[in-house]
Amino acid sequence: MGKKIAKARIATPKKIFVLDTSVIIYDHTAIKNFQEHDVVIPITVLEELDNFKKGNDTKNFAAREFSRYIDGLSGKNTLQDWAPINGPTRGKFKIEMHTSSKVNAEKIFDDKKADHRILNTALFVSETYPDRKVVLVTKDINLRIKAKSLNLIAEDYETGKIKTVDELYTGMSEVEKVPHEKITTIYNTGACVSKEILKKGDLLSNHYYILKNGSASVLARYNKENESLQRVIKSAAFGVIPKNAEQAFALDAIMNPDIKLVTIQGVAGTGKTLLSLAGALEQRRNYHQIYLARPVVPLSNKDIGYLPGDVNSKLNPYMEPLWDNLKYIRSLFSEKDKEHKQLNEMVEAQKLVVCPLAYIRGRSLSNVFFIVDEAQNLTPHEVKTIITRAGENTKIIFTGDIYQIDTPYLDSQSNGLSYLIDKVKGQPLYAHITLQKGERSELANLANELL
Repeated sequence: MGKKIAKARIATPKKIFVLDTSVIIYDHTAIKNFQEHDVVIPITVLEELDNFKKGNDTKNFAAREFSRYIDGLSGKNTLQDWAPINGPTRGKFKIEMHTSSKVNAEKIFDDKKADHRILNTALFVSETYPDRKVVLVTKDINLRIKAKSLNLIAEDYETGKIKTVDELYTGMSEVEKVPHEKITTIYNTGACVSKEILKKGDLLSNHYYILKNGSASVLARYNKENESLQRVIKSAAFGVIPKNAEQAFALDAIMNPDIKLVTIQGVAGTGKTLLSLAGALEQRRNYHQIYLARPVVPLSNKDIGYLPGDVNSKLNPYMEPLWDNLKYIRSLFSEKDKEHKQLNEMVEAQKLVVCPLAYIRGRSLSNVFFIVDEAQNLTPHEVKTIITRAGENTKIIFTGDIYQIDTPYLDSQSNGLSYLIDKVKGQPLYAHITLQKGERSELANLANELL
């Protein structure tokens, strides 16, 4: 009998990932997310981050945190040699000083700018390590296209990116042919055992249902704790009345004290912010403050410094849509009504605060009803940071439209709102509703449907 020859395992060379500035701004902890592979940071990226380090914007915070992290990792070592990334299964990293290569991107694209120097660094690394797979990682689509045109492998940064938007959780379902007696039971008693209506399976906590039988119907929310369907009533909140089932579901989640985290997704005019603010005002006695905040994303991604006036003058245009919702709620009452006076008093006493999201950084989020508008313009890391700072008796509402993103390095799959909906669905403290029916006007609905 011949000897069996054991086949030697051929170790696959570890990849080298070259990170663009956009990746660091998106996730300043990105360097830790490449498993056993090695990471190169072009010196140009550090130069760009140095320009971002001052300010209160997200990119400023990310730049500072990344610099601190790299400084801590390096210790007393130089960064021109490979240094280990914290963690037993992680690879190494280095700062690459070379910004030129045999194939000169600056000459090919006839422009001396940071993106092209980063391309040159990636090309140099590829030339230096011909036996290893070198990948440029960037959130910038144009930079990926340029890299591929130079025969470089380029990829998007996938951490925090959901697989598909088409299957994103909507938070509600319709169930047809529900027995009449079960609909009657929910109407009369307010609840019904879920297994008498819903099929066995992995039912998600706080999922909403429209239960139908012909013209008869009832709205309900699944309570996983006692496995029941509880009736949802279209009740008003501070003068705002839900106009459809979706809005009733959203307001139910906003008003439920056991649900601490709510996301509301929908196109313009579906009532996301209005319902959130009305629900917060209805529960004003349960919280010390109501914060209504949104990230400031300047037009064409320019810094707000180019606008005239002081800081408040620069920020007012971005906060105006939030004030519009407050003005609408105030218009529901006459000047003699106590609610009208209460709104004015809350603003004056800063019980109700409308402000840019950056102004919330560092503040305590205990006993606060916190509404974050335009959450699709946040990264997954920003969303996590906000939620992890929630203290006792705090409720957070994230609202936004994942198809209307104003920042250049986010899309419908990689933004913080989509990520949150996908990862947290089914948790007892969480509820989500996608609003699809526009209630602003017939003209607004026409635009959303056809344009």
